[in-house]
Amino acid sequence: MGRIFNFSAGPATLPLEVLEQARDEMTDWQGRGVSVMEISHRSKAFIKVAEQAEADVRELLGVPAEYAVLFLQGGATQQFALIPMNLATPDQAVDYVVTGQWSKKAASEAKAVRRVNIAADGAPGNYTDVPARGGWQLTPGAAYVHYCPNETIGGLEFHDVPDTGGVPLVADMSSTILSRPVDVRKFGVIYAGAQKNIGPAGLVLMIVRKDLLERVPETVPPILRYASQAKEGSMLNTPPTYSWYIAGLVFQWLKRQGGLVKMGEVNRRKADRLYRAIDGSGFYRNPVAPAHRSWMNVPFTLPDAGLDAVFLAEAQQAGLSELKGHRSVGGMRASIYNAMPEAGVDALVAFMADFARRHG
Repeated sequence: MGRIFNFSAGPATLPLEVLEQARDEMTDWQGRGVSVMEISHRSKAFIKVAEQAEADVRELLGVPAEYAVLFLQGGATQQFALIPMNLATPDQAVDYVVTGQWSKKAASEAKAVRRVNIAADGAPGNYTDVPARGGWQLTPGAAYVHYCPNETIGGLEFHDVPDTGGVPLVADMSSTILSRPVDVRKFGVIYAGAQKNIGPAGLVLMIVRKDLLERVPETVPPILRYASQAKEGSMLNTPPTYSWYIAGLVFQWLKRQGGLVKMGEVNRRKADRLYRAIDGSGFYRNPVAPAHRSWMNVPFTLPDAGLDAVFLAEAQQAGLSELKGHRSVGGMRASIYNAMPEAGVDALVAFMADFARRHG
């Protein structure tokens, strides 16, 4: 079987060029007769990989010098607990804006270690819209405000950056990182699981304003401190070296595509094309408020849930995979991250139109 169009929400499709380079270098990396997975993370050869990856991601995102860039393990979910442990003392409040399942989970994990205030919650609207900014109940003196710019399950996205009045803003950008330009200076912390727009699962990219590294309470073990990892170049312990290497290849691929301005243009076109197909079909439906629809994750339903299995089976036969929606939402979901080519979205739109003609 040849390559198909993989619409998985994560682990997600990777750029074909990156996969082919990794394949070619799998057993003989840089003419060394070994894989990059088989060398020490402290070797000069791997240190060069790590330093280049950091330099490239700093260039792509315009990361200022006053921010540390960390490549850690445990994925984004582990940071749900580590962020409050590192940025707040036990007696400080931390604010969370809940707009879907991932921000809800982040708040729940934080509650185990710190005093959480739910500043806003989109649950009454079934997480199909962002709570009006005027209704947010932010805590004076909070250690930080946490939000998820894009909810992968519900397909809800912020298309601006909330103003938190000087309180550090913490963003789980797992599903939007590197998909368009972003002003890093507006954030205290940006973190992202790798498995959507960066590389293999297990790695997490963190961008932390350096002054926040000094907040960690002494009761937090050194291995769990961001400051300790920053001091050791993310090598306090053995990092996920292969995932780091693949991330570096992805960063180089992004630069070859023209950087994040170009990627933003492509991603906007892909999303617009798919939403037009849904809205104009009279057959499919997207439940999210148009002003907050995601560029990365597009959920949609059919008029009869009994057709879902037929749609998925026929889509698979047409070379379109992983379109089943999350179990908490149902229906379908097309995740169209950076590595999904425009041809993949075109193929999906054509299939959807044909399916609607035959089953409408």
